[in-house]
Amino acid sequence: MKRIIITGILALCAGLTCLMAQAPAGAPKGPAPKSKAEMEALQALQAAQGNPDATIAACENLITKFADTDFKGIALFMEADAYERKNDPEHMVIFAERALDANPQNFQAVLMLAKYYSTHTRENDLDREEKLGKEEKYAHQVIDMMKDAPKPNPQLTDEQWSDVKKDIAAEAYNAIGLGNLTRKKYDVAAGNFKQAMDTNSRPEPAYMVRYASALQAGGKNDEAIAICDKILADSTVHPQIKQVAQNVRAAAVKAGGKAPGGAPAPAK
Repeated sequence: MKRIIITGILALCAGLTCLMAQAPAGAPKGPAPKSKAEMEALQALQAAQGNPDATIAACENLITKFADTDFKGIALFMEADAYERKNDPEHMVIFAERALDANPQNFQAVLMLAKYYSTHTRENDLDREEKLGKEEKYAHQVIDMMKDAPKPNPQLTDEQWSDVKKDIAAEAYNAIGLGNLTRKKYDVAAGNFKQAMDTNSRPEPAYMVRYASALQAGGKNDEAIAICDKILADSTVHPQIKQVAQNVRAAAVKAGGKAPGGAPAPAK
């Protein structure tokens, strides 16, 4: 699955160059460094992007030395993202929650937490419903936030921002779908993945193959085959996704599924 939401939005609007730039005359006052030393700490954080360990150190330096910085929420989210890239989900959750404490409107942190609980909750976890409840809460929060979220960067066109909002909401629907797969609520999960497909700004094969998988698991083999055939016919789809589609299709055929038109579906 692409990382356009977290890293892409960071590049588009949360880059410190954008945030530290002087606002146009008449525009609402944005975050700004309060001293030369804070500016230098922000520049060090900007230079550290791409290196998770350096980013973590630069974030800690900023929020420790400048407790009243306007950039606290941004720095905490960047630290959460760095821990995610280090495959350290425990610290990622801690700093994503701290980022939300600093700024409850940080939709990137909300989405990060929704995705975490949707992918780190297992069927037999004793606290499964507690974790999936958090996933659903965060995912629905993201969907609601995207309805009227203000454009974070004036350099984005209205069309670009509209597409970004659609893609963010689609990721949230996808997270809900993954949670319902864990519950083995296949029909509900299929509906969630269909919402992700319909909401995204452009066709997303990853959502399509999950939709097909949920349909097949729920016994809707004919529909699953039809979706898989669309995926397999698209030359631009990543080979790994095509392999999953082939596996889902094979399972649907084995279960007696038929291709569009009513004939038994040939194996592929």
